[in-house]
Amino acid sequence: MRIAYFDCHSGISGDMTLAALLDAGASLKSVQEVVHSMGLPEVSIRSEAATRKGFRGQHLVIEHPKEHAHRNLLDILALIRRATMSKNAAEIAHRLFERLARVEAKVHGTTIDQVYFHEVGAIDSIVDMVGVAVAWDELDIQKAVASPVPTGSGTVKISHGVVPLPAPATAELLRDIPIAPCGLPFEMTTPTGAVLLAELVSEYGPIPAMQVNRIGYGAGSREVPDRPNLLRILIGHAIPTRPASEDMDMVWVLETNLDDVSGERIGFAIEAAWRTGALDVFTTPIQMKKQRPGVMLTVLCRREDRQALESELFRHTGTLGIRVRKQARLVLPRASIGVGTPWGLVRGKVSKLPTGEVDFSPEYDDCCWIAKERCIRLQDVVEEVSRCYRAEESLQHEYPLPPEQQELPADSSLPSIASPTHPAASLNLELQQAAMEDQDRSATDRDTFYRWDSAPWPRDEDRDLP
Repeated sequence: MRIAYFDCHSGISGDMTLAALLDAGASLKSVQEVVHSMGLPEVSIRSEAATRKGFRGQHLVIEHPKEHAHRNLLDILALIRRATMSKNAAEIAHRLFERLARVEAKVHGTTIDQVYFHEVGAIDSIVDMVGVAVAWDELDIQKAVASPVPTGSGTVKISHGVVPLPAPATAELLRDIPIAPCGLPFEMTTPTGAVLLAELVSEYGPIPAMQVNRIGYGAGSREVPDRPNLLRILIGHAIPTRPASEDMDMVWVLETNLDDVSGERIGFAIEAAWRTGALDVFTTPIQMKKQRPGVMLTVLCRREDRQALESELFRHTGTLGIRVRKQARLVLPRASIGVGTPWGLVRGKVSKLPTGEVDFSPEYDDCCWIAKERCIRLQDVVEEVSRCYRAEESLQHEYPLPPEQQELPADSSLPSIASPTHPAASLNLELQQAAMEDQDRSATDRDTFYRWDSAPWPRDEDRDLP
């Protein structure tokens, strides 16, 4: 998705926005052609290099004969219909002026058809908003995010007299938009800038996850005391992110420091923690007061197991205190599978990395049992199981049908990773179905023995080689 971020540190106006979009790569010639096709008399548009507080940017200059006409919404929409521009750009321009007309009607207590634009109906404001619509469409921006916007303080003189900042129409347009504090005695956000935010921006906050490939700077018409008077627009592609609930897992961390407990007692406490439902248990060597060597015992657990594990730690370590905190952890999507090997089916886990790559890890207990029974190296077992996994994984490329139409061969008796849905979440369901089919088979068929649930496997002394 093409995304734009408005960095409104120095406010926003129509001319600053158009200048920033031109600086980011939009075509000035395209804007000029559209404006000329609207029938506006002798309008000249150019973009000039400018510096504000030592930083470069582009400043928009619009020249046209003086006029005293006040246009209403129908007049401006007629100009837009006359222009030769894309349908999308025309719709954007139409929405901008229609929103502005609704706001003006509200603040003046009248109807849309009775609203006459004064400052915004002038040629330069029409060029600003129509030009932004053309540049927006040309840059193919699909979503916009903005920072909080400063409005300035003090007063400003408009056709209706002197009014406080933000001006009434500007304040109405900024409803539900976060405003940044700013004590500068200038109009930092104009009605045209406010309507652009209200109509084009869907979110407000810090820069979103995106890959920036264009940056444009639009310079305001004046220097301000404490900041460069520039509007920065970053344009790029949004980086896809999954909702936090899909990635993050909340756990409780229990920690205690031990310096007068034997290694045997610590080992026993660790075993008790595993039995009580700990997700992970580990120790860290530490140096405690009076230079005594000690051990920090750490337990990770679910909320529902926290109290039971605290009790076990107090009971078996003799500690006087346990540090407790809630911790988020990032968990990769993963599933348990079975892999066919020369020694029978071996359990393992597949996980999906953020890059989309799939990783496989054989089950240690299975590999250890095979290594003991066959009197071979554990490393050789792990390498052979991994090789068998890769071999079965490659079979998925032989299916010519799309994944949702693929089926395993009718004589398939393993929860094979060649399943077209591997490593999708439906894998466990396939294993369950295969397990139920095996109930009708002979109990001596050891080649098809596997477990799809989390129940313990047979002890080593109860297991037979296939």
